[in-house]
Parts: sequence; structure tokens; C-alpha cells
Amino acid sequence: MRLSLSARRSLTGFLFTLPFLLGFLLFLAAPFVQSVLYSFGDLKVTADGFLRTPVGLANYQKLLLVDVEFKRVFTEGIAEMLVTIPLVLLFSFLAASLLNQKFRGRFAARVVFFLPVIISAEIALKVENALYMQQAMNLARQGIFDLTLMADALQALKLPGGFVRAIVQVVNQVPEIIRSSGIQILVFLAALQSIPDSFYEEARIEGATGWESFWKVTFPILRGLFLVNVVYTVIDSFTAPTNQIVAMIVNATWNVGYGIATAMSWLYFLAVLAALGLALLLTSRGVHYES
Repeated sequence: MRLSLSARRSLTGFLFTLPFLLGFLLFLAAPFVQSVLYSFGDLKVTADGFLRTPVGLANYQKLLLVDVEFKRVFTEGIAEMLVTIPLVLLFSFLAASLLNQKFRGRFAARVVFFLPVIISAEIALKVENALYMQQAMNLARQGIFDLTLMADALQALKLPGGFVRAIVQVVNQVPEIIRSSGIQILVFLAALQSIPDSFYEEARIEGATGWESFWKVTFPILRGLFLVNVVYTVIDSFTAPTNQIVAMIVNATWNVGYGIATAMSWLYFLAVLAALGLALLLTSRGVHYES
């Protein structure tokens, strides 16, 4: 029986995702369902394992209506991530565009930007958490970016207070933005290098400026890669070990209980899912894949 072209493509896509589906069903489906049950119960550790007492929506009601600290950390963490993600994408694209140019020392510059990718995540996290590294970053911020002086200068210009706080927050996050941009820079750089020079030559023959070439040639080709980097950045930002919400969930596991901590995890999972859906909705428009 010969399959049509669309059927063969559908079969190829299914075979491509089959390892993930099998892995999920064999290793993740049971813990996934179990965590849902845990979030609706009160868990006690016993000699035989866990003893779960159903409590209905009590865990969620406590987190959303009673626990002020969780709501504060949750909203602040989500807001911070929504600000950081566009900055990471913008910096990654600008850095990739710079590294794609021909200049002396380009290899050394690429190595510097890709160090967070080359070094394993666990080693990098331990280095970042070391006391001397934190002190070095604080001194760099105070020396290179005097945030107090900068804030006073902006306020002297009669700028709105919210705008001043946003600028200070962005400057304060510069080290984190650079650290989180390694993979995105690599993806953008590979995409830029894959664009044939003939496209730009044809644009120049037609009289297009550099700015017009970017919007008519570069950006349409890279739009699909923007979507890939948005998905990666959202997941990486919301699941980073330095994320204050993740740290709060880990602490709640030992201090408050597994039931409350699991409910926190599911609320956070739904927030990440909503942010990812919003990002896909905003960036997937106009993305076209050649058949």
C-alpha cells in the first residue's frame, strides 16, 4: 500500500516523536498523575512510605487566598521573568549579528560568549554561587554601573519613577542576561551563517538599504528561529536553579510539606504553560516553513 506524501510526512513526524512518547509513558506518566494526586492531599512520611490524606482544594486555597509570601514571590518572579526573556532574546540576536561579522579576534570573542555553553551547568552554577564570585559581580555592578548615581541622574531629568526603576532593573540584570544567552546566540549565529550571500546581493541590486535588507531578508528567514529561541528561553528562565520560585518550592518541600509544595509546583507549571502559550502566540504569526 503506497502512502500519500502528506501521510508519509505525518508518519515521519510520529516516528520522530515516538522516543519521547515512549519515554513519557514508561517513566513520566505515573509520577505526573501521582503529583496531581499529591497536590490535593496532605502527605505524611511513614515507615512504609507516604500516607496521603485527601484535602480537596485546601492546598490551593491556602496558597492563593492565605499565603501572602507565596503570592508575593510568585507575582514578582513571573514579572521578572517576563522582563528578562525579551532582553535575553534581544541581546542574543545583537551578539550573534556582531559575531557573524568579520573582524580580528572574532574567534576569541565567540569563545567568551560561548563559555556558559562549554562549561557544564553544574560547575557554572557552583562558581556563580561562590562567595568570591558574588562579591566580584557586586563590585563590577558598583564600579561599572553605579545604580544609585544612575537612578539619581534619571530622576533629575524628571522621568517617571516606574521608567527609572525599570532601567535600573535592566542594568542590574546585565550579568544574568549575558549568562543566559549562550545557546540563543549559537542558534542565531548558525541561522545567520545559513543565509546565502546571493539574497543580499539581489537586495542590493534592487536598491535596498541595510535596514531594508534586514526586514525583507534577514528577519523573515530568522523568524522561525526566533520561535525556537523563545521556547528555549521561557523554559530555561522559569526552571533555572537561581529562580526564586523554584527555590521557594524546594524549601517548602522540607519545611511545609509535600502536599503544599506539589500544589506550588502545579501553579507554577500552569504559569509557565500560560507564558509559553502567550510567547508562541506572539511569535508564531507569519512563520512559514518550506515544504
